[in-house]
Amino acid sequence: MKVLVIEDDAETAAYVARGLKEHGHTVDVAKDGRDGLFLALGQDAGFDVVVMDRMLPGMDGLSVLKTLRAGGLATPVLFLTALGGVGDRVEGLEAGADDYLVKPFSFSELNARVNALARRPPVREGAAAALRVGDLELNRLQRNARRGERVLDLKPKEFQLLEFLMLNADRVVTRTMLLEQVWDFHFDPKTTIVETHISRIRAKLEAAGPGGPQILTVRGAGYMLVDQ
Repeated sequence: MKVLVIEDDAETAAYVARGLKEHGHTVDVAKDGRDGLFLALGQDAGFDVVVMDRMLPGMDGLSVLKTLRAGGLATPVLFLTALGGVGDRVEGLEAGADDYLVKPFSFSELNARVNALARRPPVREGAAAALRVGDLELNRLQRNARRGERVLDLKPKEFQLLEFLMLNADRVVTRTMLLEQVWDFHFDPKTTIVETHISRIRAKLEAAGPGGPQILTVRGAGYMLVDQ
């Protein structure tokens, strides 16, 4: 596969690039955020995965990621960073990252995570690209959602959360399922991150007009998206 490494520490960048090449991957390296953004958005870039530090000169990693996502680039991004607090991880995943690995790290774990991200199936053109529940429609290719004629202004994690709920419409999904599938948390961060995002999406659905799909709280179980 083709991997872009955006890392300003020369020693770390060389270590990661060398290891990935030894496993048969093609690797490009950028030493600052602006160069990394330029490479990622290049016409013939075609990267399968981006491995990126958060603390970068020129343009920080969060800004790079937000610009990539705003530009419609769905390439999986793994943050490789020394910022390892729960709040840092949440912030990175909120911005649209697909995975988060804290330094110091094991290369074997990094390689496994890169491979896992590359194995994620792309959204195919056709019926699978569009999800519909009542008058709520979500386009997985264009990364937008609307209720009727009104476009919903969703942040990256709100989009992923709504997507998962729509894929499981009329079925109960637990808080643990949402933490694992949307935030890739395999532990309880002891925050109200799920509840906060559910509340925001509910408000945006309601602002689009009366009626239509709603997110129900199933006491003691989780949440369910239904068309009422």
